[in-house]
This record gives sequence, structure tokens and C-alpha cells, in this order.
Amino acid sequence: MLKADFLIFKAQVLTCSSLGKPKKGGEMRQIGLINDGAVAIRNERIISVGNSEEVCRKVRATETLDAQGKVLLPGFVECHTHLVFAGDRLDEFEAKIMGASYLQIMAEGGGILSTVRKTRKATTQELISTGKKRLDKIMSLGTTTCEIKTGYGLETDTEMRMLQAIVELDRNHLIEVIPTFMPAHAIPPEFAQKPNEYVDLICEEMLPKARVYLTDNLPGKPFFADVFCEKNAFNTIQSEKILKKAKEFGFRLKAHVDEFTNLGGTKMAILLGATSVDHLDKISDQEITLLAESSTIGVITPAVNFNLGSTEFANARKMIDKGCAIAISTDYNPGSSPCLSMPLAIAIACRYQKLLPCEAINAATINAAFALGLGEKVGSIEVGKQADMVLFDTRDYREIAYEFGSNLVEKVFKKGKVVIG
Repeated sequence: MLKADFLIFKAQVLTCSSLGKPKKGGEMRQIGLINDGAVAIRNERIISVGNSEEVCRKVRATETLDAQGKVLLPGFVECHTHLVFAGDRLDEFEAKIMGASYLQIMAEGGGILSTVRKTRKATTQELISTGKKRLDKIMSLGTTTCEIKTGYGLETDTEMRMLQAIVELDRNHLIEVIPTFMPAHAIPPEFAQKPNEYVDLICEEMLPKARVYLTDNLPGKPFFADVFCEKNAFNTIQSEKILKKAKEFGFRLKAHVDEFTNLGGTKMAILLGATSVDHLDKISDQEITLLAESSTIGVITPAVNFNLGSTEFANARKMIDKGCAIAISTDYNPGSSPCLSMPLAIAIACRYQKLLPCEAINAATINAAFALGLGEKVGSIEVGKQADMVLFDTRDYREIAYEFGSNLVEKVFKKGKVVIG
């Protein structure tokens, strides 16, 4: 007889199990569905998964929960956010409604630079406080692990204060936070006429400081460096220089690529061994093939296109059919995606990018976990993994994608403890 701290039974369990690797192509339809399923937890980890009758027969638990046929799946893994920042961009929201494009606003000193000005003025404690409120919201919507990027400082002091805020959020919030250092988010105004000097500052000063801070304060946790390889941001030569230097310092790599224009950034990042390449709206057929043949995860951000009023989305259907491993993220940020809801991102991906609900859920859980280097720890309901799970008030998992604009989350489990509901 196994002893458990908690036993959930009579649930429609979606394990999203993947045999230790991200799901590619047709594997993304394999959801690991167990009708009348049960999950047993001890010491924060899953110790048994299977049919309710057989699990209940071999497990004795301190606490039990009859799920009454409701849906239980892994906690969502949010693999791409800019969640720490100050201020808002409400004026720009109206400008976009009246026809201004993202790149036009950016060229006029708005966009990222608008948030940079506000974030530079904010205290570290203010960044932590607003970050905590946002993490509270995403947890209530089913997210249990969240990546957060810097990138609204664009100077050493503010970038490091953002990093400090991200580390403090990881220490003090129930959600597990993965840090990404991204001073290469935009060219700051003071370097507008000398962008290569800013690239040198990132490589020679910022990356070494960030690496020391992260290794001292988050031992054993994966951390990343990212770059916005895009027109009016960083070209492929500059992006490659930054990512190569980051790799030398022990950062894992990510890259914003092909959001508005194809500069060849996807190929560059994959050849450098990037863990993920994100956005992919303008990815070429050649790069889709390269992505499918690589271990890199392609992260799509459907809430961005929806927010910008675009009818063009990354062709995730084609990428999956060609054998790519695809993950979904909200890309929460104040400008292009003020969306904290992974269920909404899933709903948009199903409608506009033609993912089936099973594919979208795998993309938001196990594949997103691999996009953060955490695929062996979270993202699926498997024996030995951390017990991060969400119980939804529905008896058919497809309703999570079918219904939108409401919150079907009934309970959230983090490390085996009920943290919502």
C-alpha cells in the first residue's frame, strides 16, 4: 500500500506525457487521456497515475478529492512573458485602433521605449509589487510556472534591478519563475546613432553582471538570454554576437524572430542551439524544415496578433504538420499583448492557427516546459514529476478551448498543495 498526502480520483485526466522529450508533429495529438482517472501525490511529487479503481486500491491518502468527472491537466507553463514593467500603454492602444502600426509607434519613440522611460523611474519594490499582482492573476487562470524577461531598462542599472525583481518574485511567489535576461529588446535613445556600441555594452558589461547575479542567487535553476532580432531592433549580425557571448557565459538561448520581417534570425538561433525561437509569423519554409530537424521549440504567440488586430498568424498548422515541436505563450507585455490568460491564447490558436484542442494543450504544457528547460520536472502528469495541476469545471477538456471569455479553473495545485480554490 502506497502512502500519499493527497489523492484526486474520478477525474478526466490529461497526462500530456511525452517520454522525456517534447512532442513533435503527430505526437502533439497524443494527450494521454484517462477517463475516470486518479493521481496520487506525496512530498510535492506524483507517485501514481491511472484508472481510479486501481490507483485507489493501492494508495492510502491523508486527503482525498472526488473530482466528479471534471478535467485535470498539468498546470500551464508560460514560456514567454515581459511581466515585470512599470506603467501602461493605453494611449498607444487607442492609436492602434485608429490605424497606427506597431513599427510606426516604435519609430516615433513609443512602444518598448515608452515603457522603458517609466520602468527606469520605478523602484525595485514597485516592480516587485506590480509583478506579484500579475502573477496572482495568471495563477488564478491555471498557470503554475512562468518565464519573465528583463528588457525595459536598456541600461545596466535598470536591467539589473529588473533581474532582482524577477528573482525576488521567484523566491516569494507560489508560481515558479524562470528568468530571461533581455537588454537586447530595443536600442535605447542614447545609443540611437551608435547601436553597435550598445551591443558591446551588453556583451562586455551587462551579460557578465547578470550571469554572476543569477548563478549566485538562483543556483541550479535554468536562466536564459534573449534578443529581439527584427527591423528597427537588432539585425542578425548584432543578434548573433549577443547570443554567442551569452552562450559563452552559460546562458541558455532564446530569440524573438520573424515577428514582422524575416531576417534569417530563426536559422541563426537554431544553429546556435537556442532552446526556443519565438513568434515565427514570417518564418520561411526552409527554416520550418530546419526547426523540425532540430531540438529547438517553436513558440507561437497568438494573443499578440489578436491584440494587434491582425488576420495574419504564424502558420502553426504547417509547422506541426512538418514535424516541429510547437509551444504556446501569451507573450504578456504592456504593448503588443496585455493578455494574462493561457486559456484565451489556446482558444485563439485553435481558431486562427488551426490547432486541435489536444495540440494546443500539449503546446501550453509539456512543450512549453521544454521551452524553459523544465521538461523533466513539470508540464505533464507523470510519476516522479512535480505535482503542478489544474482542475477545470468541465467534463470535456475541449471546452477549455471552446469556451472563451470566462474562467473554468476550479482548483490549482502547486507542488501538490491547493493554492487556488
